[in-house]
Amino acid sequence: MSQTDFFSERTTLYTPAWYSDKTREERELPLSPADYKVSPGLAGERWTVISLKAGTTVYSGIGPVEILRRSKASST
Repeated sequence: MSQTDFFSERTTLYTPAWYSDKTREERELPLSPADYKVSPGLAGERWTVISLKAGTTVYSGIGPVEILRRSKASST
C-alpha cells in the first residue's frame, strides 16, 4: 500500500435504510462534499442530492441525508 492510498480521502453519502430507523446506507461519491447540493424534503417529500459539476441528481429518496469527507485510513 502506498502513502497515497493510506492518506487519501473519500466522500461518502449517508442515507437512511428503508428497513431500519438505526441503520444508514453508505455510497462513495467521486467529488468533494462542496460539489453537491443537499435539498431537504419538506412535509414528507423526497430529499435530493445534486452534483453541482454535472447537474445530475445523485440521490432522491428518504432523509435525512449527510455527505462527509473522511480519510480512508479512519474508515477501516
